[in-house]
Amino acid sequence: MTTSALPALSDIPEKVIPGVLRIENSDKDTTTPIIMDMLRSVYPHDQIFGEYCPVQAYIDAPPQEVFEYLADSRSLEEWTYSLRGFVETEEPGLWLAYDRLGDATKIFTRTVAHQDGMTVDYHCAWDQGQHLWMVYLLRVIDAQVVFNKPGSVVLWVNCKHPFYDVNPYPETAPPKRPVWVGDFWEMFSAGHQLEMDNLKAICEYRAANGLPIKPDWMK
Repeated sequence: MTTSALPALSDIPEKVIPGVLRIENSDKDTTTPIIMDMLRSVYPHDQIFGEYCPVQAYIDAPPQEVFEYLADSRSLEEWTYSLRGFVETEEPGLWLAYDRLGDATKIFTRTVAHQDGMTVDYHCAWDQGQHLWMVYLLRVIDAQVVFNKPGSVVLWVNCKHPFYDVNPYPETAPPKRPVWVGDFWEMFSAGHQLEMDNLKAICEYRAANGLPIKPDWMK
């Protein structure tokens, strides 16, 4: 039986995309030193966290329950460092809280969750609820699939939207607020890991003590 190759990249003339390394144009001996040069003992912070901020954790709690917990905006009241006082606005699904990092700063949140992929996206913004440009992307994975053990893996990424550098709606900010959310960008990796650790501790405590991961007060 003969097989034919798949028509990979057949729509693109050869050598027109710089930087694409495939075994066809860079054999193993040529590519190995390139890969070794990418492995470093020290990485510049900007290289790792310049445009993206990824954090992740294993949580010893059932993935479906962790997903259902995260999919409720009110869970942010528990595991985030500084978001407090969640109340639903007159617009269904849009929640108002206060980010204590910004003193008396309002933060608006709409949660978009998809059961099949166990994805939870928090669309947020300081000061105003019309343009939710701060987007926090989470996915819950069954640890049995990836680690061969019960529990959950939670992946969390957010991207550095250009508005982190410049407040696009200064007229909505409280007077004399000394900070803008983007001022904290270089601390996001550590701050988000702190919050991920909070999430892990809360979920694992409830799971270990026979409590529902999503507490009764959220039901």
